[in-house]
Amino acid sequence: MPQPASDNELADQGAKAILTAFKTYRTRFKEITERAQSRFLDRDWQAMRTDATQRLELYRDAVDRIETGIRQLLADRVQDRQIWSDIKAAYSAMLVRNDDWELAETFFNSTTRRIFSTVGVDSKIEFVNTDFDMPPVPTTSRCCYSLKNLESNAQLIKRILAQYQLMAPFQNIEYDARQAAHKIKSRLQNLGSSGKIERIDIVQSIFFRGMGAYIVGRIYSGSAGIPLAIALLNLRDGVVIDGVLLNEDDMSVLFSFTRSHFHVDVDRPYDLVQFLKTILPHKRTAELYISIGFHKHGKTELYRELLEHLSVCYEDRFDISRGQRGMVMIVFNMPNDDLVFKLIRDRFDTPKKTTRREVMDKYDLVFRHDRAGRLVDAQAFEYLKFDGGCFSTQLLTELKQGAGNTVRIEEDGIIVNHVYVERRVTPLDIFLQEASEAEAREAVIDWGNAIKDLAVSDIFPGDILLKNFGLTRHGRVVFYDYDELCSLTSCNFRKFPPPSVNEDEMAAEPWFYVDENDVFPEELKSFIEFSGSLREVFLEHHADLFEVDFWQQTQEMIRAGELPHIFPYANRCRINRN
Repeated sequence: MPQPASDNELADQGAKAILTAFKTYRTRFKEITERAQSRFLDRDWQAMRTDATQRLELYRDAVDRIETGIRQLLADRVQDRQIWSDIKAAYSAMLVRNDDWELAETFFNSTTRRIFSTVGVDSKIEFVNTDFDMPPVPTTSRCCYSLKNLESNAQLIKRILAQYQLMAPFQNIEYDARQAAHKIKSRLQNLGSSGKIERIDIVQSIFFRGMGAYIVGRIYSGSAGIPLAIALLNLRDGVVIDGVLLNEDDMSVLFSFTRSHFHVDVDRPYDLVQFLKTILPHKRTAELYISIGFHKHGKTELYRELLEHLSVCYEDRFDISRGQRGMVMIVFNMPNDDLVFKLIRDRFDTPKKTTRREVMDKYDLVFRHDRAGRLVDAQAFEYLKFDGGCFSTQLLTELKQGAGNTVRIEEDGIIVNHVYVERRVTPLDIFLQEASEAEAREAVIDWGNAIKDLAVSDIFPGDILLKNFGLTRHGRVVFYDYDELCSLTSCNFRKFPPPSVNEDEMAAEPWFYVDENDVFPEELKSFIEFSGSLREVFLEHHADLFEVDFWQQTQEMIRAGELPHIFPYANRCRINRN
């Protein structure tokens, strides 16, 4: 009979199995990412969207497979912590040859947390902190390359475009290069430079997302250093430079937590993120990893930041967030942090008819869907452990009364079984109360734009109330209350049928049958919670939202596969084609 494997052999086999599963995942991830180039060239936007969804599902599938495999391998010792400590040590030793070691560490954590459902953290069986503060191996490929400006700004732009072999013919590359060069010169001169580019550092790979492609880099001129993104579109008559982004705010919107992930081919993500930090210094490392498709490692980085923040929580306690009390969620945050935590309540107030499972499914839908720059990304965490002193008395009372099934208050701390973590935004109803007239006008116009952007991306918010929307620090209106969100194409948009008798209009109940998916656009006017000039401004720009035709035509467009490009940059960034 074969001898049973020793502990060392079992640890080595377990480590190899997990690393093999990780590498298989990364190979599949890379294959889908590389397809973005041909999707862009072929203008196959439906396939690009399908690829985006398929790539998001890879990680969960990979962890499902390795969980099954590791349970079979370890059998009755699958929860032996000493074996897992040995597996972790063996696994870490194997990572010294990996360019994507940080992603591999996160993959290991995902596996162990599946096995153990770890409460809090356990450094013996997971990488609470990375084992490598610096890359364990020298780089084998460059993330970026540099070009010196030997001629004019326009010629340098043309040289940059020539570096990428994938492009279809440009409509008018000379014109586009001149216009881009002019924007760059103006920006540099405003910063006190001569306006001539001295050098540009450019990311080797193009960033693809939706219908757009982006060349990302950094410009140097004298003492000035500014970010650069050249936005490309492939129109029916050829490729154009559609926009040029030249400041941190515009770049931050491009890499926003309300956008879907980029498809960018990179062997060593660490190097790319480090470069992106030089042009987006105020972006979380977590958000940058998420933006390039590595959402699980972004979650790991966010968790590490959270652990560090909680170490000083006595100076900054969690409290109930500003805004109206949620009927489905308890929302809280630390006053000096820009994250919010959202717990699903045990019971929902009337008239809410949804369930906990349905709410979680809505968050999963948002994760997999094109967020169109209007849906806030949410990271789900399980079994977080907090010191009880981190919570205000008011919040503790709310948690005990409203989320006893999710929150366990014990002697040595508070355990939260499930929570969503999002970037904090200012609720729109509060913003309008505090804003100047000009700011309020811009916000209510963008509120309508947000509803329309969601509509063309096949999302209907459900409750179109101001309290369910918020403003980012860049002044963009976003949606964050997902319990009644649904696919726009699942809705039945109707006009109110005329009453048969006068008494019908005065009745407490509708005089006609209303199905669960029926929506009456005329009724949406009741969601406008402001009056006077703000109401007039909204109606001036968005009166079509109260007409059935807008919604039905949008549904027809979606069903016909006509996907609009929702621009992730302002009109002032765009190239003038008049």
